Amino acid sequence: MTRKDAVLFDLSDTSVADASPDVATAPPVPDLDGATGDLPQPALAQAAELVNRRPSRLVRWFWASLTALIGAVVSVAAWDFTTGLIDRVPLLGWAITVGFAVALVLALLMVLRELAALSRLRRVETLRNSQPLLAADPAAGQTADATADLKAARRYVAGLERFYHGRKDLSWGLARLGERKGDIMDADALLHLAETELLAPLDVRARRVVEGGARQVATVTALVPLALADVVTALFTSLRMIRRIAEIYGGRSGFFSSWRLTRAVLAHLVTTGAVAVGDDLLEPVLGGSILSKLSRRFGEGLVNGALSARVGIAAMEVCRPMVFSKGHKPSTRKVIQSALTGLFSKDK
Repeated sequence: MTRKDAVLFDLSDTSVADASPDVATAPPVPDLDGATGDLPQPALAQAAELVNRRPSRLVRWFWASLTALIGAVVSVAAWDFTTGLIDRVPLLGWAITVGFAVALVLALLMVLRELAALSRLRRVETLRNSQPLLAADPAAGQTADATADLKAARRYVAGLERFYHGRKDLSWGLARLGERKGDIMDADALLHLAETELLAPLDVRARRVVEGGARQVATVTALVPLALADVVTALFTSLRMIRRIAEIYGGRSGFFSSWRLTRAVLAHLVTTGAVAVGDDLLEPVLGGSILSKLSRRFGEGLVNGALSARVGIAAMEVCRPMVFSKGHKPSTRKVIQSALTGLFSKDK
């Protein structure tokens, strides 16, 4: 047995020192788990992005000029028709003139209603964006000013009271909030009181609307064999559900306001990645492996119902004038379970 010579390493060698990795400059570890669940389904994600995509300036100018041109042509044709009819048959011509005047007044009233609905929707957005962020992070060097936070919370709660003033279904909650808010000297407690007294009853009603819409979509998809019936049902149910949720939280229904609200909901779905439904969400309804034993129509019914539930929850988050607190935010899994349990048995 021979003895081998020892090997020496010079630790002062700069090449060896430079070759050692630096933890500070290392790239971050990718988040493979993800908080958003499964990857979105391409078709649904693309459809939501297409609806939410803002048209180019050239397209907007084209539609604006085309609308103005059509309006001018229709106005001139109506004027020529009315004046010619007055010359030929005066009584009938004046009757048509009165009819046009009534239609014009009704059109102006509809425009005012749409403007009021858009204004109401902007008030909801303003309230939600003006909600004070009271959580301070001491680790990041942030300190919370209790006096400033309390003043901001009181201003926000006062705006919330003005927004819901006159609603009979919230009269009791407004009265309780008015009686107790003066005794609270903590901003978080004041916001929690406002959420409990004013928004918690509305959350219950909105959740029932979401569950009913998801149940309807799942039933029609599973039981109606007509082609495109599930697509039409899901579309109209989602639109009606969004409008109903907006009305519950204080919005007003209108064509342009509903379209803007629908785009906001779809944008929220795309942003949060909630346009996909995985087996983890359907497991509380179906059980372990029974999903693989269902027929194709029943499986599509469950998936469409779960997607409708997610659309409804996104509508609640968009239409609500206050951001959900940790204890009040509805669970997607529980909403889907409550909406779809009973439609399909778990028994094998």
